Amino acid sequence: MKKIKVFIVEDSNLMQKVISDILLSDPQIEVVGTSRFGKEALEKIPRISPDVVTLDINLPDIKGTVVLEELMRCFPTRVVLLSAHTQEGAEITMKALALGAVDFISKPSGEVSLDLYNFKEEIISKIKLAATVDLKRLFPLYKKIPLSKKSLSIEKMVVIGASTGGPKAILRVMLGFPLYCNATFLVVQHMPVGFTKSFAERLSEYSNIRSKEGEDREAIIKGCLYVAPAGYHMSIDKIVGGENKYSIRLDNDMPLVNYVRPAIDITMASVADKFDGKLVGVVLTGMGKDGLEGAIKVKAKGGKIIVQDERTCVVYSMPRNIVNAGLADDVLPLGEIGKKVLEYLNDA
Repeated sequence: MKKIKVFIVEDSNLMQKVISDILLSDPQIEVVGTSRFGKEALEKIPRISPDVVTLDINLPDIKGTVVLEELMRCFPTRVVLLSAHTQEGAEITMKALALGAVDFISKPSGEVSLDLYNFKEEIISKIKLAATVDLKRLFPLYKKIPLSKKSLSIEKMVVIGASTGGPKAILRVMLGFPLYCNATFLVVQHMPVGFTKSFAERLSEYSNIRSKEGEDREAIIKGCLYVAPAGYHMSIDKIVGGENKYSIRLDNDMPLVNYVRPAIDITMASVADKFDGKLVGVVLTGMGKDGLEGAIKVKAKGGKIIVQDERTCVVYSMPRNIVNAGLADDVLPLGEIGKKVLEYLNDA
């Protein structure tokens, strides 16, 4: 079997050794080069042509995001970002995902994280998955457009779920919605703690829809988007005495579902159970079967289910499970999903 060639761009020589040891512990991976400097990496990577690049955000000469942007412009490459587990690191990571990074690995203890060894299996898995990505699926982002006024009366709701490859896919879908959209959006993206707030801010920056991380017991507003916080299942409740009014409920005590929390299944099932208006569920790229049970409940409630097609998915596993179960109303390329959701929302 052909080995996956990895190039490591990392400021710390010690962390270079840690990352290299982790990757070389798998016989399917070889490390073909390293660099501490961004400019040097930009010279070496096109010559070596690795399958995957691991890229540190903080480099001595130029920012990791500058390296990433230049790579995507001149020599498109599968990049897995390494980012410190901080708020600033989360914001930069979201920017990097928008620029074209395939995935990211969080450094749990800051820039020098020797405990990265504890996440060996996850890191190797992400590198292997990144190596399978078709770079032609990268897409441009668009400018921010002003927002509209909102209300508390919710008659249309869209639940979007994704995992691997999801941040970029969700951004692309949200670009399809116009100013003054009268639906509310709930988003579940499998993501480590500390990153969902920045992801919500990124969605708000690039789309017409005001987006934020969901907060427990906050009222849901028409035309807004709520991202489930990492580590919490997100559901909804009816507001007592308020017709068509709902609030967010968060739970970090409920066990993992499909090995994750938040789970798409939990959010979809809750909306199907408690929401009385028009409902559309969307399941995008991702590994596993999260979203399958939720799709069953959405369909039973009379809602529509749209899934991303295999050609445009980074990983087709989650959509495939729904298609195989006969639950998908539409199987569409990523660029057509927003338009189809709007068609369903606007049907009489």
